[in-house]
Formats: sequence, structure tokens, C-alpha cells
Amino acid sequence: MAKNIVILGGGYAGVIAAKKLEKKLKGLQKKQKIGEVTITLIDRNPFHTMLTELHEVAAARVEEESIKLSFAKIFAGRKVQVVMDKIDDINFETKTLTGAAGQTYSYDYLVLAAGSKPTFFGVKGASQYAYKLWSYQDAVVLKERILHCFREASRETDPEKRKKLLTFFTVGAGFTGTEMAGELAEWIPILCHQFEIKREEVTLYMADLLDRVVPTMPNKYCNRCHGRLTKMGVTIMLKNNVVEIGKDFIVLQEGDVQQRIESATIIWAAGTDGASIAQKAAKTLPGTRRARLESDKFLRSKTDTSVYLVGDVLHYVPEGEEAPVPQVVENAEYSAECAAHNILVELTGEGEMEAYSPKLHGVMVCVGGRWGSAYVGTHKHKFGLPSFLAMFSKHFINMFYFAKVMGWTKIISYMKHEFFTIRNHRSFVGGHFSNVTPSFLLVPLRLWLGAVWVFEAVMKIVEGWFGAAKLSAFFGGANAWFDSLLGVANKTVEAVSSATGAAEAAAETVASASGTAEAVATTAGHVLINFDFLNIFQLILVSGKELAQSALGDFAVKLNIPIMNWLLEHTVLTSDGLQIFMQVMIVLMELAVGLALMGGLLTAPASATSLVLQFMFITTTGLYLNTLWMLFASVACLIGAGRTLGLDYYAMPWAKRHWKNIRWIKKWYLYND
Repeated sequence: MAKNIVILGGGYAGVIAAKKLEKKLKGLQKKQKIGEVTITLIDRNPFHTMLTELHEVAAARVEEESIKLSFAKIFAGRKVQVVMDKIDDINFETKTLTGAAGQTYSYDYLVLAAGSKPTFFGVKGASQYAYKLWSYQDAVVLKERILHCFREASRETDPEKRKKLLTFFTVGAGFTGTEMAGELAEWIPILCHQFEIKREEVTLYMADLLDRVVPTMPNKYCNRCHGRLTKMGVTIMLKNNVVEIGKDFIVLQEGDVQQRIESATIIWAAGTDGASIAQKAAKTLPGTRRARLESDKFLRSKTDTSVYLVGDVLHYVPEGEEAPVPQVVENAEYSAECAAHNILVELTGEGEMEAYSPKLHGVMVCVGGRWGSAYVGTHKHKFGLPSFLAMFSKHFINMFYFAKVMGWTKIISYMKHEFFTIRNHRSFVGGHFSNVTPSFLLVPLRLWLGAVWVFEAVMKIVEGWFGAAKLSAFFGGANAWFDSLLGVANKTVEAVSSATGAAEAAAETVASASGTAEAVATTAGHVLINFDFLNIFQLILVSGKELAQSALGDFAVKLNIPIMNWLLEHTVLTSDGLQIFMQVMIVLMELAVGLALMGGLLTAPASATSLVLQFMFITTTGLYLNTLWMLFASVACLIGAGRTLGLDYYAMPWAKRHWKNIRWIKKWYLYND
């Protein structure tokens, strides 16, 4: 009889649990170690949301789609059924879940990964008037609200109304509040320029009942975040309790003193409770006052071993620890992996259950897109990172997560949004990677690069590369020339000359379609660089003439890689037949690359192949400096060079549309949206 695993919630924990279970179950079923098992993931949305990046959308640093990952794409080609529904009730006795429309779902194992929701601590008017930041929709609504305030303020003549529209208040100085306040402070000058409003007219506040910003970090790093926010123009009001929030005001109390601040936009980022369904579950399962459900060491509910608790709903104090695991993404991932392992152990009866003992690596906070603070390291020994490294770590960790969830296609998308299309320098690397060059400017370069490759291929054909072995002299002559300048004996040339019976081959001039160094037995010249790195590679830069008489075309560079030389000597150069085959392949590749570039068809793979050819030449024969332009031109033409006056304008949309619909391509994420 088939077993049903239901995962409730498509957040960080839910997605990781589903992928881990599916992958391991597939392997077990192939080995016939387990029967039929169905995996169903239920979420109210058709997409997974990057909750840690909501502030970036709310403050318009990245596009809305950048924080959404479609479940259809995540689980393409995988045996995971995704159901879009809002679960209103769980019957733990009958092991069924009931959706909003009355649909029921039975389970043998339930992974409760419903996450959390904002809590308003009973503050009057907070749930009605404050703008939340806990979902994709919240981020979009908040962004539009901020833009609306600036639009209205730009044409408002009443000073009081204008001031109210330009006053923004963030409640909560934890991770979410600090990151939202920092992101907003970074966006404000851009909006002021856009709507022609003076920066001093805009007021930013952030308040919290606690006595410091981001209190989960050590004081030193809290103070840095506090200083950064203040520098960005945020007025921080700590030890202030929020008494009431109205449509356009907030009332705060510090000690016995209350004050009312007029603000048209109040953002609530002051804490979370368990999701609504977790609160209902807490009436049956043991839990805490904020609807975090208690588990045993295997992440099963203490009273129902068929229910696994992961992510934000989990309340568990690991052995040897004093505090429960924190509600952070790293805990969500680790708990999901642990739960998946333990469910499989129960299903198969093989292996050992794994006690949950997460070794979390620290925390970090971003104050805008350009500055961050991190306190990271091993479980017991942590250290701070300077801003640049903190931001680098943040992006690296995000990409590592994307690699597990959607492979390289999401990594490319993430880099595009965070670095390549970022505007107003809102990245920790500034705007150095984000300037967009119109593709029509690349057309002349693309055409010339293609024409040169075609010329090189034709010249090789004329020289007889299709009929006689040329590579021994081609490689050996160039090596002899470099070795003569370096003052070393060329054993390779001696071996080649002996094998071919042509001792004079090393002294012949080797005409190279790629502009390789001329092969002469001895020559005058000058060595500029001869750097040998542990005999792994050797970088050589020489001139064929005395330095004072040298022109650009007299300088040659070579990357000598001993293992590559050995492979060539013991494979390709061992017979004339193999040499001719390799020669034909080189000529055909040059011809194909040249024609593709000239026609603007498949320019990305053609440019990549051009780079491969250039690398092959620079490591075997060397290149004159006046031909290195081909390498740099290949890099320039890698992306989008064929979309203007090229066949890629027509071919690429068609190819991408059909390519990403292939089942195994979708499964392994081998496409780029």
C-alpha cells in the first residue's frame, strides 16, 4: 500500500524537505528497497518566496520576480505533487488536512513547515493600518505605497500633508526592521531626485522597545549597524513602546512620556508568531505561547510521531544548549534535511534515526545594498567580517541555496538582478558590473572576429592541414623558439624531429592561423617574464627582438602547462593519423566559429568556442600580443552580440522556448530564463 508524505508549507524548510525526500526515495525505489511513496507539497502560492530578500523588492532595488521561485520549475521532472491550497484544519487522529474549499488530504507522515506570520502584540490599530513585510504581496504593496507617497508629495501644497507623506516609520529593530530601514534610506535620495523633492524634507524613523539594534548580534556589531543607519539619516528610537497606530500616525511611549508622530507609512517588522495553522495545531500538539511546536530530538512532535516539525514552527532545545534553535534560514534547511532522513529511516526500517544537533554558522544583516555586518564562523568560535566580506558572504550563501533549489539557472538570474542590472550603484560592488552596452555596437567587432576565424581556417586548408601531419612541426617549432630565448634545451623538439625524421622541422617557420610565434632554431630576443608556479604552469612573455627595437607584434606570450604537453606528446603526436584528425577538427571549429559569428547565430557558444581555441593556442604554441584582441573580442561577444543584425534575433527566442520544455532540461535546470 502506498505511503503518503504531505509537506505543509513551501518555504525554505518545505522546499528542501521535498527535494531531499524525492531524491533519496528515487534511489531507494530503483534498488527496490521501498514501495510506492507519494510526496505532496501544499502551499497557498504557486511559488517559493525568498523571505530574506523582501526588503530589496519593497525598496525597489531588485525586480519583483527576483524573489519568486516557481514550484513548477523547482520540481520539474520530479515526483513531487504541488497543490495550491490554504489548509484550515488538521485532524491528527484521522491524519487528514482540510483545505479552504473543503478538499481533504490524507497523510502517513506530515512535515509541518508552515512558517510564521507577523504578530502585533495587541497594539491598537497595528494590524489594520501598518504595512507588513512578510510575503511577496506585502513587499509589492509596500513598494507601491512608498512610490505613491512621493508622487502625492511632489504635487502637495499643504506643508503639513506634505510632511506626513514624506515621513516613514519602521517598527522593529531586528533583522527585518533594520534591513528595511537601511534599504529605504538608500532609496530615498533616488526618489528625491526622481520627484524633485529635497532630501531634508524626508524623515525616517525606526523604533523598538529593546535597547539596541539587531539584538541577536554582539554589542560591537549592533553599534556598527546603529551608526550606519544614523549616518544614512534614520532617527532611531530605542526603549520606545508602540501604544497605537492610526491611519496616518503612531503613538510611542518612553517611560511615562507619550508622543504622537504623524506618518502616512508605518512599516511593521516587530516580531512573528507561528502561522495560523500552527496556532490551531498547538491546541492538540504541545507548543509554546507563540505557536512554536515542541519536538523530540528526531524532530517529531512529542505526542505524535507521524508529524515532523521543521523551520519556524519548530521549538527544540538541542542537547547541551540552553536556548531553542533560532528562527533563521540555516535552521530551516538543517531541520528539513534531518526530518527527511528520519522519515526515510522509518519508511525503510534501515539505518539510524538522526538526532537534530544543528551547527549554525552565525548571522548577518544588510543595511542597504552596499553595507553589511556579519558575525560568523564555527558553532563555538565566531568572528566579525568587514562590510565588503559580509556582503560577499551574503550573496555567496544565497547562491549556494539556489544551487540546491533550482540549479544554475536561478544563480544566473540572481546575479543578473543583484549585479548586472542593478541601478544607482545599489550593490556592494557599486555599479561596476551593471552598465549595459547597446548590442548594436558589438556588430562590427563580431563581424571582424568571425571573418578572421574564417580566414585562419582557409589558410590552414591552403597549407595542407587536411592532407599531411603538421602538428609536430607546429608545436615543436614554437617550443624551440621559446626555449632558445629562455636558454634551455628543447627535448620535445628533439624527440619530434627524431620521430618524424625531419630534424630541420624545428627551424621552419610555422604559419599559424591564430598568430602563434614563429618557429626558428635560434634568434635574438628578450625575456620579460618567466614565472614558474610549482611546476603546475609557467607564464612566459618574450620579445623576438631586442627590447628597444620591439613592436607589439614582436612580443609573444605563452602559458606552459607541463601536464598538457605530456598529454599531447603521448596522444595526438604519436601518429600522423591522430595529428591529421586533430588538424581537421581545429579547421572545422575555426570555420564554424567564424561563420556563426559573422551570421550572428549561436553567438554565445561560438564566442565560448573561440575562447577555447585561443586558450588551446596560448598553451601549446603561444600567441603574439597583437593577436590577443581575439581573446578579448570573444569575451565581449559572449552575451547578446547576435541579437542585433544577427540570426540570434530570431533563433534564440525560438530555441529558448523549445529548449526549456524538454523534460530532462527542466529537471536539471539547464536553461536560462
